[in-house]
Amino acid sequence: MARVVILGAGVAGHTAALHLRRMIGREHTITVVSPNSQWNWIPSNIWVGVGVMSKKDVVFPLAPIYRRKGIDFRQAKAVAVRPEGDETDPTGAVDIVYTDPARKDQQERLRYDYLVNATGPKLRFEATEGLGPHGGNSVSVCTADHAVEASAALRASIERMKRGERQTLIVGTGHGTCTCEGAAFEYTFNVDHELKEAGVRDKAELIYLTNEAQLGDFGVDGMLFSQRGYQQSSRMWTESLFTERGVHSILGAHVHKVDPGVVHYETLDGEMHEQPFDFAMLLPPFGGVDLKAYDRAGNDISETMFNPAGFMKVDADYTPKPYEEWRAEDWPETYEVPGRPNVFAVGIAFAPPHQISRPQKTRNGTMIAPAPPRTGMPSGIMGKTVAMTIRDRINGQPAAVHKASLAKIGAACVASAGTGMREGSAAAMSMFPVVPDYQRYPGSGGRDFKGTRGDIGLFGHWVKYSLHHLFIYKAKALPGWQYIPE
Repeated sequence: MARVVILGAGVAGHTAALHLRRMIGREHTITVVSPNSQWNWIPSNIWVGVGVMSKKDVVFPLAPIYRRKGIDFRQAKAVAVRPEGDETDPTGAVDIVYTDPARKDQQERLRYDYLVNATGPKLRFEATEGLGPHGGNSVSVCTADHAVEASAALRASIERMKRGERQTLIVGTGHGTCTCEGAAFEYTFNVDHELKEAGVRDKAELIYLTNEAQLGDFGVDGMLFSQRGYQQSSRMWTESLFTERGVHSILGAHVHKVDPGVVHYETLDGEMHEQPFDFAMLLPPFGGVDLKAYDRAGNDISETMFNPAGFMKVDADYTPKPYEEWRAEDWPETYEVPGRPNVFAVGIAFAPPHQISRPQKTRNGTMIAPAPPRTGMPSGIMGKTVAMTIRDRINGQPAAVHKASLAKIGAACVASAGTGMREGSAAAMSMFPVVPDYQRYPGSGGRDFKGTRGDIGLFGHWVKYSLHHLFIYKAKALPGWQYIPE
């Protein structure tokens, strides 16, 4: 009998758990540990954040799904990994602390034969003074609850505009090292749509504030599209959207502080600025979830398993090197932790070997560098890939390995730009591969033109809306769920 423990029940962890359960016999146990009792389809938090969906549309309880599938669920957070076991038992173990109200703060040590770290990010609002909804001066759409608060704040701003007041709305990134610029981009244009629907767009100044050095970077060094014999950059494509919709942009920005009604930020030229606002939705930077690692004797070995940001090191090349010298093959393929063939890290939990977009410092020494995105479709692919590796090893193939390097797989992103089956629209982007390979595709921005394109229109909105329902159906493990691609 093999014991598999999966930390985290987001896209990567939940996908891994469901696929493993259908691929291995019930004599093997699967335990999922998550501090949250509900699963959240995070891409649709955008719609909750503008009030066109409710929280119940994007979340559902995890326990009934896992009970039906024969998966043990612990509502708890992992606080320590013991890959060598402890003095009483050499079997790998994780220490967990329950967040379940019925067992609040109880601790337990779980033994495992295989461990998957899919803990996702820690939302580091504290990295910027005054950032965030928890005692800060801005709102967020990172969780369903945050999105509900954002919607209420947006509606209040719209009501003031209806009374004739002008409003300044800022959407973007709240720190120079943020990721998920795509989510800020998407929320910006949903806000623009809602302002138009409310008839108050003329009363609003809408500003997109981002750590990207140029529009269309999205933390992936931008893209080149080739359509109908013409080449177009994601920068030009994105700039046209901003121009058409009258959205202003502040680029290459690091937010130092968010006071009530004022954002203080620094730009790449080292200049300090202030931007007054009436509404601000600013995303936080991500970090690891503060897991510790100990050897059998109880010595702290966290530095050997995690990078300084708290992300778990896997089969990547972490050798320090100048940005110009990194290669696509530096990126991990198996997500196995070196020297520990029964431990894996997927999704946001794994440590990227370097930035994809060029990191830059201001003349004051402030780092402004969009972090590599590792969410959504790639997370699901990683989760399934690791599940297949564990399945084969459980079934007697200790050297079995399945691969899913971000430098060899593609991803699609459909960013809503307004709802409605007749008047809605969405910006649909695909890229292959996710991590550009400048050696293999030297003349096309490191990507294959055949798999890299951008379109905007009503069709994209239909796709976005359909994906919302498809992926919630899949996450609920309803009949045929496994045939819906990651």
